[in-house]
Amino acid sequence: MKKNQTLENAIAAIPSGAVVMVGGFGNPGTPFSLINELVRQGQTGLTIIKNDANEPGHGLSRLIENGQVRKLITTHIGLNKGVIELMNQGDLEVAFHPQGMLAEKIRTAGAGSFGFLTDIGIDSEITRPEDLLEWQGQTYKVEMALPAAYALIHAAQADWIGNLVYQGSAINFSPLMAMAANHVIVETPDLGAPGRFKPEQVHTPGAFVDSIVPLESLTSEYGILEHHVRR
Repeated sequence: MKKNQTLENAIAAIPSGAVVMVGGFGNPGTPFSLINELVRQGQTGLTIIKNDANEPGHGLSRLIENGQVRKLITTHIGLNKGVIELMNQGDLEVAFHPQGMLAEKIRTAGAGSFGFLTDIGIDSEITRPEDLLEWQGQTYKVEMALPAAYALIHAAQADWIGNLVYQGSAINFSPLMAMAANHVIVETPDLGAPGRFKPEQVHTPGAFVDSIVPLESLTSEYGILEHHVRR
């Protein structure tokens, strides 16, 4: 079954107030076309989960600058002075997690679990007493899983039924987010028929993907154009 959709229809499925994961690691793997359409359509009150806020005027930053994001769950925003100012002014709620912790919270949601135990940050100011658990003489911190209703993903290559191949550092968060969200929307500049990939090439199986938006080309926002993955 072909999962192709137009850009407009795919993004129109996202309501205001939704929790949305956004793939990417800096610019690589960021779904700029999906984000730009979300900016155009204007959904508001969004909670966004992304490793970073991109740079001013690009990607996720456009969504934040446009006043559409209520809360950002992230690892760092140090490359975006404007987003830092919005946070300091109280206009944007920001929740920070160490990079590995954020990835594990997302992975845990995708695995169908509610949380996990860790000893990281037990004695830090961000740990509340109610987060701690005593088990067999040891103290652990409970970290809750981090699911989302929607995920926006950029794939270097895909087939019609949703098997995805990522490139470079896009592999860091995109496969985890594709598993942790209820509805996964993917953009790709390279869409083909099923059977084009060997099983070991597939980073995200089609079972996790709901909608695929073919891109005619990549704009300058994407930086260096992606090289095709060797078949």
